[in-house]
Amino acid sequence: MKITVCIGSSCHIKGSRQVVSELQSLIANNNLKDEIELGGTFCMGKCQSGVCVTVDDEFHSVTPENVKDFFEKEVLVKFK
Repeated sequence: MKITVCIGSSCHIKGSRQVVSELQSLIANNNLKDEIELGGTFCMGKCQSGVCVTVDDEFHSVTPENVKDFFEKEVLVKFK
């Protein structure tokens, strides 16, 4: 699985650094380092949507406040 987080200026202001940090922790805590490739990219063109994140090219809007919920609903379920 590939998760890509926008680190462009708009998403950076909306908390992309915190989203990346939390995703790194969640991936490690769930022993998924060998299963998930976490990467960054610049503008995805949906700046109004919050921190832009794709999971295998499927777009999601994530905030530092909902990243754990996002991970459980959009990532973990695919490994159960």
